[in-house]
Amino acid sequence: MQTLGTAALVTGASRGLGAALARALAREGARVVLVARGREDLEQVAAGIRAAGGEAHAIAADVADKEAVYPIAGAAAALAGPIDILIQNASTLGPLPLPYLLDTACEDLAQVLEVNLVGPFRLAKALVGPMALRGKGLVVHVTSDAAVTGYPRWGAYGVSKAALDHLGRIFAAELEGTGVRFLSVDPGEMNTRMHADAMPEAGASQLRDPAEVAERMVAMIHAAETIPSGSRLEAMAWADLPRLRAAAS
Repeated sequence: MQTLGTAALVTGASRGLGAALARALAREGARVVLVARGREDLEQVAAGIRAAGGEAHAIAADVADKEAVYPIAGAAAALAGPIDILIQNASTLGPLPLPYLLDTACEDLAQVLEVNLVGPFRLAKALVGPMALRGKGLVVHVTSDAAVTGYPRWGAYGVSKAALDHLGRIFAAELEGTGVRFLSVDPGEMNTRMHADAMPEAGASQLRDPAEVAERMVAMIHAAETIPSGSRLEAMAWADLPRLRAAAS
């Protein structure tokens, strides 16, 4: 899928991978809408994109807030035009330090699911219908290896990401033939605040730069029409970026 001239909405875009994806998409010619709760950080990322010659718009909102979803969708379309690419990156770990499932409060599990699963479901409902009417669109769910491996203490987060993966597969099956595609992408371990919160003992030198991961994910977006809708992919397995870009052009 070409990004030049498209409108892309990225959630969780105030820092880390979300910010890196917004920058990478803007460099590729997309009109980018950034969504996150922290207005100040969000505005700084958007201002940096504009200073570099890109088009970026910031919407400070919480994707877990049911009442915010349709205003986000409406504002994004008004600012950047109909959304062609939706990257569902916003997520939460839940309580820290990460507890065992038996020590996880029901309310804490519900909150993680609200941010990591229900919010993306609502935002997809708001944006995917117009994509289908236009006959094109791409939704990327940012997932995790915790969705497929049962790590101790990662229960709430892992459950939410496993469900997010399957949400994408079901949407893909139901929307087959409409031109709207779904991908789940595992970015791997990155040098982000979320990773530091979860695993403060991990050294930053052992982790990937979110900018590198974002570049690979943008290459996946370019090649999306060659990938079966509903697929689950690992960003770091996509090593040959020139070949992938050539195949998608």
